[in-house]
Amino acid sequence: MSNPDPAGKPATSRSSNAGRYLFLLILGLVVGMVATVMAMRALDARKDHFPDSLMEVQGWHMGQLKAAMEQNRCGATDVLPHLQTLRMLGNDLEPAFPGLRDDERFRTAASGMRAAADKAIGAPPLSCESLASTLKSLGDSCKACHRDFRG
Repeated sequence: MSNPDPAGKPATSRSSNAGRYLFLLILGLVVGMVATVMAMRALDARKDHFPDSLMEVQGWHMGQLKAAMEQNRCGATDVLPHLQTLRMLGNDLEPAFPGLRDDERFRTAASGMRAAADKAIGAPPLSCESLASTLKSLGDSCKACHRDFRG
């Protein structure tokens, strides 16, 4: 039998509530974290991902052109598909950024990007030197817009 406490109750019947409180605290933290993640995902799902996706795809194609130049694969058959895709994506700049559609600087930068792509498609680079010039022209048109609007 266990030793009785001064009140005459056995020691085993005396239980502390600290374990219960600790369990409820941990449970509350876990439920709070799950609810926070769910709320953040719900807010992110409402966001328009089109502008970020457009910039990501354009960046990837620019990267492919740079990689082709570094690998000395600068023929028209290697670079023309990327140039054509960049030109096609240039048509989506205004729809991707509807808040900037009326800004003259944005329209000028977007049309400059399309003009640089048109020029490159009209006379495809046949050497790495001409591809470097094309990349500089395309990059300058991108930088003009990013300088003004990319905070």
